[in-house]
Amino acid sequence: MSQAADEPRDTTHDGDERTGETGAPFVPADFTIPRGFSDGKIHLVPLGPEHNDRDYRAWTSSMDHIQRTPGFERYGWPVPMTREDNLRDLRRHREDFEHRIGFTYSVLIDEDVIGCVYIYPAGPPGHAVVRSWVREDHAELDERLYELVSEWLRQKWPFRGFTYSPRTEKRDFAAR
Repeated sequence: MSQAADEPRDTTHDGDERTGETGAPFVPADFTIPRGFSDGKIHLVPLGPEHNDRDYRAWTSSMDHIQRTPGFERYGWPVPMTREDNLRDLRRHREDFEHRIGFTYSVLIDEDVIGCVYIYPAGPPGHAVVRSWVREDHAELDERLYELVSEWLRQKWPFRGFTYSPRTEKRDFAAR
């Protein structure tokens, strides 16, 4: 749920959002997309329409907090929208996932949606921009999620590098 379905998509990268600036695919065709991960408490699963009610409650309860989260300060989301608009947005994220052009994960604790992680192409081929947020009532988990996702991207994804707004002094990461 980055923005309403009729709003523009993430424009932080150059070129076609399916392939990046040179026409190279975002991830190699033979790469198996991770279906998520778990550290025993925090679980990431692909975001989809089945999360609509929980997802809608999560971000609408924390709009000001999300707008202050690193990576969202000048992003222009969240903005008020209806559950139906949110459902369209979740369907778009699912389509992006299925077409391998972007990957959005729900962040769950005990089946409760507490946030999201977005992975989309950025800059040169093989690079990604990553954003994440957690609900205000789980703000203490933001840095932990950042660290978990950063390590997961380095270990399990084929990116040459990624940009993920820091919760610490780190800024850009080389994948390997």
